[in-house]
Amino acid sequence: MNEQNEEILRIASKGDGVTASGRFAWGAAPGDILRADGTLEWGPHHIEPACKHFGRCGGCQLQQLDAEALEGFVEARVANASSSQELGAEVITAPYLSPPGARRRASLRAESSGGRIVIGFREAKSHRLVELEECPVLAPELTALLGPIRKLLITMGKAAPVKKGPRGKGGKSSPNAMPRMACDIEMTLVDQGVDLGVKGLTAEGLAATEAMLDFAQAHGLARLTMDGGYGYETVWEPAPVTVTLGETPVPFPPGTFLQATRDGEDALVCAAREWIGDAASVADLFSGLGTFALALAGPTCKVFAAEAARDVHLAGKSGADRAQRPVFSAHRDLFRNPLMADELSKFEAVLLDPPRAGAREQVECIADSSVNRVVYISCNPSSWSRDGARLSEAGFRLVELRPVGQFRWSTHVELASYFVRDRED
Repeated sequence: MNEQNEEILRIASKGDGVTASGRFAWGAAPGDILRADGTLEWGPHHIEPACKHFGRCGGCQLQQLDAEALEGFVEARVANASSSQELGAEVITAPYLSPPGARRRASLRAESSGGRIVIGFREAKSHRLVELEECPVLAPELTALLGPIRKLLITMGKAAPVKKGPRGKGGKSSPNAMPRMACDIEMTLVDQGVDLGVKGLTAEGLAATEAMLDFAQAHGLARLTMDGGYGYETVWEPAPVTVTLGETPVPFPPGTFLQATRDGEDALVCAAREWIGDAASVADLFSGLGTFALALAGPTCKVFAAEAARDVHLAGKSGADRAQRPVFSAHRDLFRNPLMADELSKFEAVLLDPPRAGAREQVECIADSSVNRVVYISCNPSSWSRDGARLSEAGFRLVELRPVGQFRWSTHVELASYFVRDRED
């Protein structure tokens, strides 16, 4: 078949440009021309990527899009999820996009390679690491630590006992050889600064421990933890680490989920506050640390917050109790033990923010309850559309959709949605 030059009409869910005939092209933008030989002629929405690693690093897929095209992609992802189940949102607001340099948490990989330490994200569709020298997505406080962390890991590797490594002449291990190292680096901006966690590595010996303590102090870390496979151990924490949610400082257990950007969190919370309105009682399901519970609870609104992770539940409860907020916290696995219809019917509104898998079992109970207002926050439009279809079957209508792009230049899209059930008495 002789292929001809074709215009890129849209960006598919995984980031490839698509033509009318169904040809795909990575790195394309709407309005580009896909030539017969597979090369691209840039159109009006194609711009120079912001990062020199783009194209190799698997962290971003859409840096070639200008602001208009990027907003269009985020909105289309959410709108398509809605239309796929014929939910028919009455209003789809303009998408909110987090700006560059706003991401406050990151999980990176560190590995030794040829006597060097490489820290970065995986290449697209590969296990190879791209060594990050810059990252316009991350908050500057996080990228500033990449170089120093490399030096720290080299120091720790040299300080550790060499069990296996390259051999010098005569078959003996080289005294300066560094053992193979691989670990995960987790960084989060908290109230006190950067919370740094290292998973898959332990500090062996006094020299390695001192190096870590010196590093934490020199760079003003809020906390430094190590997890060698048996759970987090705190190496450095000069003051209890917290994150502020709804103007309430909440203890932050190592590795806990937090919305990717503060401004993205604000956009989601703003939608929830607007839709919950004057409800006097709210069930916040999959509540985490209390991102929504603490924002909603007040003199005229009591919140029931259910969370499965015990340490996260206790942290949220502690924050709410200390601030004397009207939040009742429950340690409850909503996948195995969802709130039943009779329990849910005691509330005027329900808010849920489940993991990517969605909340099939819990939504079934909501459908069978007498609740009339549901705010559904989702990080996965596919599972959200499935759950939304069940709510629709139960008589709910989708009043409003708000797309949120916290992971700028990524195909990962979040949303806030508002369902209302009109009952005839």
